[in-house]
Amino acid sequence: MKLKEYIPSFINIIKLRSLPLEKLKSTNAPTLPVIVTLTSIPSRLHIIDITIRSILSQPQKPQKIVLWLHEELQNQLPKKLTDLVGEIFEIRFQKELTCSHRKLIYSLKEFLDTALITCDDDLIYRPEWLASLYNDHQTYPNSVIANECRMITYDESGELLPYKQWTYLKTPGVVDKKLLPIGYGGVLYPKNALHEDATNPDLFLKLAPKADDLWFKMMSLLKGTEVRRSSHPCQKPIPIAGSQAISLKKTNIREDKNRLQWLALCEYYDIKP
Repeated sequence: MKLKEYIPSFINIIKLRSLPLEKLKSTNAPTLPVIVTLTSIPSRLHIIDITIRSILSQPQKPQKIVLWLHEELQNQLPKKLTDLVGEIFEIRFQKELTCSHRKLIYSLKEFLDTALITCDDDLIYRPEWLASLYNDHQTYPNSVIANECRMITYDESGELLPYKQWTYLKTPGVVDKKLLPIGYGGVLYPKNALHEDATNPDLFLKLAPKADDLWFKMMSLLKGTEVRRSSHPCQKPIPIAGSQAISLKKTNIREDKNRLQWLALCEYYDIKP
């Protein structure tokens, strides 16, 4: 987390935690027909209520927010998190997996006919976040929509470049088969957007165990689903202070494991540059 991000983070944490539960849990606000789905780990249980509050306080709320947790955490949840449970926000427990893929795979099985939006558990999402994704979904109902994207990049000979050299996109509305949605910014998946292997743990734990973004990218590619960057991407979410002690991002980028996992996926599914 950058030094300049600490002050905005603390200000927003104080603001969000001061919002009354009645307002956050109210179903009187306009509702969008999408389900926000996410997961978390033990070290972030003390701060994930901030992420949930940032979504519940959006001017247009989602139909539902589902937090998937391992069943071993049932008796470890802080009151500030369970107090948010209501008609919109719910916590569901499962016993099979502890990987980040949980944020989407269980909701893919449970909510077959609804667009799903994934997000991270250590960020504060801007007030326009949900609407920016949904507005594009209305225009492009069959596309995966992402606020943040990288371009999977190869050199002139067709060799996959290190992940750090995959271009970070700044241009809105880009569509490309090599476009990789980055989960932290929020990704909207329309119904039937992913290949049938999407929920197969034997495959994603073998091929991309630490890279759910890459796994779901491959699943959209195999399905032939268009991926596009949001036409009006909102500002980047604000990191929650104290949430970054454990992060897959650090390992995947520093050790270039994203590159290795994408190569494994391409080899298995016989995808050429």
